[in-house]
Order: sequence, then structure tokens, then C-alpha cells
Amino acid sequence: MAHPISAFQAAYISIEVLIALVSVPGNILVIWAVKMNQALRDATFCFIVSLAVADVAVGALVIPLAIIINIGPQTEFYTCLMVACPVLILTESSILALLAIAVDRYLRVKIPVRYKSVVTPRRAAVAITCCWIVSFLVGLTPMFGWNNLNKMQRTQELNSSHTEFVITCQFETVISMEYMVYFNFFVWVLPPLLLMLLIYLEVFNLIRKQLNKKVSSSSNDPQKYYGKELKIAKSLALVLFLFALSWLPLHVLNCITLFCPSCQTPHILTYIAIFLTHGNSAMNPIVYAFRIKKFRTAFLQIWNQYFCCKTNKNTTSTTTAETGN
Repeated sequence: MAHPISAFQAAYISIEVLIALVSVPGNILVIWAVKMNQALRDATFCFIVSLAVADVAVGALVIPLAIIINIGPQTEFYTCLMVACPVLILTESSILALLAIAVDRYLRVKIPVRYKSVVTPRRAAVAITCCWIVSFLVGLTPMFGWNNLNKMQRTQELNSSHTEFVITCQFETVISMEYMVYFNFFVWVLPPLLLMLLIYLEVFNLIRKQLNKKVSSSSNDPQKYYGKELKIAKSLALVLFLFALSWLPLHVLNCITLFCPSCQTPHILTYIAIFLTHGNSAMNPIVYAFRIKKFRTAFLQIWNQYFCCKTNKNTTSTTTAETGN
């Protein structure tokens, strides 16, 4: 029989549900905006859609699974492992989408003339597909054997077959901390984050060099181009910063768990770290709305066209004209 949910668990579930209710509609709105707005069809926004798909899945899939894990049902080992792996897949997908966005912004300022011939829609689609394939391979690595099954069997001195091995389903029970720290964090999280930091520093350096050049009065177009690039780069760098701020605390706690087994980490810190990782999925649409004009305009267009009782054709046509700027 399932044990009753405590008041603390009820509060945890309520916060998770609230995060999901913000994350899912917000990121669906991002996908909707790109789909309906021609001005949001370049490679950068395709990568943003990939990031939004991962964020929708966090709200619709990972958070419900996290609630199940928090309750701690009795399950077969590999069933629990399947419940724990989606968050690993989607985290890696988000990181690789952010890396693709950073590389795309770099190419836009490094080779502005040749950019459209280099970053074609076909190549962008291939890059997104590769990101998701790598994400599945990294996230499903525990299913291929790098998990705690043998460790648990040795600890509990069980000789039963895998199919009969029933456990209380918890993330740390089935996922190896060696995998989380040495492989997931040290290989697939930290290096991409550091690489993205270097890329954005170089992007800002290139843009400022162009903006500081003395140009004649007839050369306004390059200044306007790099001015727009600077604004978008700042917004996307903010998305990266929020991602790092949200995910690094949990990985630091994982390192403490691995390298200092005797250290007692307060449970409240673990829950705060988990809330940050899930809450990150709800942050990006807010950043887009406040920082990127094309998104803000598209969001208002969707609101006026589909959610307001009145349909104002003049407003719609004006909004469409603005997106072309």
C-alpha cells in the first residue's frame, strides 16, 4: 500500500505543479510564435524552438515523474530507471540547444556576409537532430549499464533476477553518482557551459569592435546590424546565465555527495536546487517577452488574434509590419 503524503510532500507537489503550469503554456507560446511569424524563422529561433520543446517536456513529463519519485513507490529497478532518465535527456538537449544558439550568434557576427549561405535551414535541422540524438545517448547511458543495480544487489545481498528486484524508487537509488559527476557533469555539462562563455565573450568583443569603428554617415547599415546583434546576444547570454544559475547548484550537491559521503546536505537545499532546475524551464519565455522585440510582438499578436474577444484587423496588420523591422 502507498504511504500517505506528508505536508512537506504536499507543499513540494504544489510548487512543482505551479512550475509546470507556467512552463508548459509559456514554451508552447514560444513555439507558436515562431510557427506563425515569418520574422522568427531563421536558424537562431529554430534552435530556440528546440530548447522550448525540451522545456515543455520538463513541465509535461519530467515534473510529473519527479513527483512520482518524491512519493517513492515500490517498483522494479529498471522501471524506476526509466522514470529517472528523461530529466537527463532533456537537460542535455537544453545544453546542446544553447550551444547551437551560441555558435549561431558567433557566425552571425563573424561572417555576416556569408552567414545565410553557411547556416542554411537544412544544416540547422541536421544540427538540431544531432543534438537530440546525442542527448538521448547521454541521458540513456544509465539504461545501458552505468547504474546502481550491482551496487544495490551487493549491499542487500540479493541473488534474485533483475526482473524480481523491487526497490523504493528514488533518483539516487538507481542513478550512479559516478555517472552524474564524472560523465554527465564533467563531460556533458561543465565543458559546454565554459565553451559557451568563451563564445559569448568573443561575440561581444567582435560586436564592440565593429560598433567602435569610425564610419561615414552613409554607413548606417553595419551599425544598425551590429546594434541589433548586440541586443539579441545579450538576451541569449542571459538565457545561458539563468540556465547555469539554475543547474550548477544541483551538480555541486552531486559532487558533495560523491566526494564527501559523510557530509550531510540539508534536504531543504536539495529541494531548492531541484526547484531551480525545473523552474528554469519557465524562465525563458519571460526573458524572450521582455528582451526580444520580435517575440514580444508575436506574443501580443497571438493574444490579440486568439485570446481577445475582438478581432482587430488593423492591429494584426500593424503588428505584422512591425515584425518585419
